[in-house]
Amino acid sequence: MRNICVESIKGGFNLELTDIAPDKSISHRCAMFSLLSDRTSSIRNFLRAEDTLASLSIAKKLGAKIEDKGIEIKITPPSKLQEPDDILDCGNAGTGMRLFCGLLAGVEGSFVLTGDNYLRSRPMKRVTAPLQSIGAKIDGRQNGNLAPLHIRGRELKPFSYESPIDSAQVKSAMLLAGLRADGKSRYKESFLSRDHTERMLRGMGVEIETDDEGWINITPPSKPLKPLDIRVPADPSSAFFFAVACAIIPNSRVNIIDVTLNPTRIEAFKVLENMGAKINYYLKEDIYEPIGDIEVIYNGELQGIEVSQKIAWLIDELPALAIAMATAKGVSRVSNAKELRVKESDRISSVVKALRACGIDVEEFEDGYAIKGGKFKRATINSFGDHRIAMSFAIAGLLCAMEIEDIDCVATSFPNFFDILSQITEIAQ
Repeated sequence: MRNICVESIKGGFNLELTDIAPDKSISHRCAMFSLLSDRTSSIRNFLRAEDTLASLSIAKKLGAKIEDKGIEIKITPPSKLQEPDDILDCGNAGTGMRLFCGLLAGVEGSFVLTGDNYLRSRPMKRVTAPLQSIGAKIDGRQNGNLAPLHIRGRELKPFSYESPIDSAQVKSAMLLAGLRADGKSRYKESFLSRDHTERMLRGMGVEIETDDEGWINITPPSKPLKPLDIRVPADPSSAFFFAVACAIIPNSRVNIIDVTLNPTRIEAFKVLENMGAKINYYLKEDIYEPIGDIEVIYNGELQGIEVSQKIAWLIDELPALAIAMATAKGVSRVSNAKELRVKESDRISSVVKALRACGIDVEEFEDGYAIKGGKFKRATINSFGDHRIAMSFAIAGLLCAMEIEDIDCVATSFPNFFDILSQITEIAQ
């Protein structure tokens, strides 16, 4: 287990970021969705992080041929997904495990999904229960709530499912299962979660539409899907750490190049903008995803804010946003965010404990927290094996210096995070 010390900086910075990690959510889906075609998919700028490489490895174990040419990965699916002779290791990726549950539920064969010790403690019932309700045969510890999960693929029933939670992972698992159901299916959530799955499947030829009442209607394809031909954009969730750094350090500017501008992915930038940061958006293309540049400019002291809406669009960025809130004038509140408790760590508890260690006044609630803006003091932070906690408090270290424990988890999503951070400050490992 490695620790790292981040030293504070005395002045502002100006960065042009062309090497932000490629989008994790889209990279996972590229590895999986390529298996739905009968032709070779071409993926450029695939995220080479532990979690996404685990999904690529699983695709290979299911029979895909992987050609890694460095800047481009070609994935040729088998004529029929193979029953693997070993377990399928998802690493630390909840996205990988939950989406593969949906993809494999309707595939003939036996499949065992597992992961690291953190992933094996995360709840999977939110996905396995709705899949079981449409005929999927999935078992695991606590009646299918904890991995390892065993999937016995079988024919699935068409469904009409209204989800009690707004989750892109649950939605994606159900839509993938719907591709193999015996008839049209539909899915509904109270608020639109991240929509990469709908966009990408539609681009591959799936008949998938949302009606006026919010139901997502999906028709199983009568033929294999079109292959992907995609360049994965930069990940706005990864980029957001440096947006926060810019917003809290005077005389700073950062320009983030070729990032997805999908509205379901940049809500955290909108919140930061409402707190007082100056942010400009420049659209450059819109094929599978809208892609462009985001410029963030320091614009004075941030103001406290209440965040209770569009939580499904903010769930990954809330730890970093907590750092901005802790420097803002007044009290900031986050509510309706109970989903944070079932991420890589209990992120409500992790954020609260870490902020208190830094001398910040924070109150914890079941579904969020209230943060009174103040001044960070140097502390030693336990990441709890959560990459977003580790990176968020590394950014806080720019203000007062910080020691972060267990930084190996950062490699699951943003392998070059500390390389970029070193452009701003000195890092001692």
